[in-house]
Amino acid sequence: MFYLITGGERSGKSGYGQDLALSLSKNPMYVATARNWDGDFQKRIDRHQSDRDENWVNIEKEKHLSEIDFSGKVAMIDCVTLWLTNFFVDTKNDVELCLEQAKKEIELVLQQEDITIIIITNEIGMGVHAATHVGRKFTELQGWMNQYLAKKADKVVLMVSGIPVPVK
Repeated sequence: MFYLITGGERSGKSGYGQDLALSLSKNPMYVATARNWDGDFQKRIDRHQSDRDENWVNIEKEKHLSEIDFSGKVAMIDCVTLWLTNFFVDTKNDVELCLEQAKKEIELVLQQEDITIIIITNEIGMGVHAATHVGRKFTELQGWMNQYLAKKADKVVLMVSGIPVPVK
């Protein structure tokens, strides 16, 4: 089963995903995709870590999700936006190469047997229009990746102000 949880910043995506994961497993896996860019980002990482108790198996993986054995497990991947940022920076903002690499990783993950994957992503294109060319390129990348993931997903939920709205 593949769930995609999407929505704006601070819409309740991670909390909803964590509750879903815990309803499906006593010991779900949490896959953090963030790079620790600076002190402010470390505070964000610390806050997310404090939201999870000892029931969680925590894994940090910046890019190569396919290296994780998800077989027979319930896993939450948080989040696509930070994950794509890692590809975007490493490819010097090459949108096509990012999409190719990210899609390949997702395909390899979804080929694993007996998995339940909950992926958290952001709808960044619904907010303020990016002021820079690079920002607009990333917004397009995120939108195309979200469309790809939504097509693959068995269920899609849009979070609006903490309320889950089933989409698919």
